[in-house]
Amino acid sequence: MTALPQAPGQIAAATPVRRRSRLTPGLAIRPLFLAAVILVVWLWVHYAQQDSIEQRNLTHSAIEHRLAQHIKVSLTATVLTIAFAVPLGIAVTRRRARPIRPFALLLGNLGQAIPSIGLITLIALWWQPGFWAAVIGLVAYSTLPVLRNTMVGIQQVDPALIEAARGMGLSRVAVLTRVELPLAVPVILAGIRTALVLTVATATLVTFISAGGLGDGLVAGINLNRPMLSFTYGVIAAVLALFADWLGGVIERLLRPQGV
Repeated sequence: MTALPQAPGQIAAATPVRRRSRLTPGLAIRPLFLAAVILVVWLWVHYAQQDSIEQRNLTHSAIEHRLAQHIKVSLTATVLTIAFAVPLGIAVTRRRARPIRPFALLLGNLGQAIPSIGLITLIALWWQPGFWAAVIGLVAYSTLPVLRNTMVGIQQVDPALIEAARGMGLSRVAVLTRVELPLAVPVILAGIRTALVLTVATATLVTFISAGGLGDGLVAGINLNRPMLSFTYGVIAAVLALFADWLGGVIERLLRPQGV
């Protein structure tokens, strides 16, 4: 029995459309490299001759405790930065808020203009040394990339698209949420990625205001003339910052709207 030929529409419907994956195999190279670096450092520390000070500071529990402190303060600061800078960036792109745009940028630039250690120390003196002073200092230092990218991302949306959406009867809120923000997402995510790396890297300085983190081990090695401590904690901090950059890139690819 001869099979009936399928119509072109039936063939197209029966053939699944393959979407190009956003996560390429090349993305696995960096975490594998960073894992190899950590493994080499661990083997070196494990088999190196250590005195009592180095043994106390290079135990698994000591490293895990400081790493957990570092991640906690970095993630808290990043979440608060996004919660503060993204709505502010959206607000100052509205027509009625244009007069306050220079003041918003001045606020963001202020954190970048002051050296990070000076900013964190000033906030600790104004607030009190500890976790929340570190978080506030990191938020102030990393606000500018998110604020600026949010503004740039929304401002670069084609005005013709906005007018077309309004012509279809969409409200201002609907135009913002359904047209402007989706098109601005890639630029906003790039700013968040930059802020995340800045926060993780700068968090090593919060040790000076009694907020813990990987900076504790790094500074202890300098003060006690123990290069092994400084090198180990410095490598861990650098690996964590590079991993944060890689993770930000992955999230950026996953959240990027289709076709943008």
